[in-house]
Amino acid sequence: MPDTSATDAVRLLPSPAAQAERLIELGVHEVAGISAEDVRAFAERGGRDGVLLAVHPDRAPASALAPLLQRDDKPGFVVTDMPDVDSFAPTAIELPDAPLYFVAGLDRGDRMSNWSPEEALPALDGEGRSPLVLTEGIHWVLQQPAVLERNRCFMTIGSRLRKANGTLDARTPAIWISNGTGRDGRERRNAPKVGWCWWGNRHTWLGFASAAGREGR
Repeated sequence: MPDTSATDAVRLLPSPAAQAERLIELGVHEVAGISAEDVRAFAERGGRDGVLLAVHPDRAPASALAPLLQRDDKPGFVVTDMPDVDSFAPTAIELPDAPLYFVAGLDRGDRMSNWSPEEALPALDGEGRSPLVLTEGIHWVLQQPAVLERNRCFMTIGSRLRKANGTLDARTPAIWISNGTGRDGRERRNAPKVGWCWWGNRHTWLGFASAAGREGR
């Protein structure tokens, strides 16, 4: 059965032109070193309804994007024990070789809640889908905040950290809503949160965001 909440969130994605204006308003184009005119032109030239406009993580890393998230007038943040967040790079996923690109066929992956990343990745591969990288997940929430709901948040396991010895770190990035406990601080309750979960662990409130494809121009 299709996930209606995730499907509705995709249906309500702003037009590519509106997404471009949103990124410009937030100053993402300046972070990425891209002119506002080029962002608008890219959206107008190649966009269609239902796709997400994304900036390549090499141009706009997660650490710069996360504070732009907002919920209940509270800015997003990266957990304190993830200072290496920008080292989580696309793994086994080929992003378009361009500063701007589109992500098509978004799915929040609620059907896989209470799965581990280790279980979800081969299932997505079998469906011909690829997991979102962390920056794509942040872009999605920037453009459609309603996609992040309590008890319906998501992992972005397309981003992994490769250690110096070549093995993959057991942490996997995720985006959810802070409860304001522990090191988050009470003042951050209900704020969007970029954090991590273990590769082999399950969480009932985290799905696995994925895409049907990516397109550069």
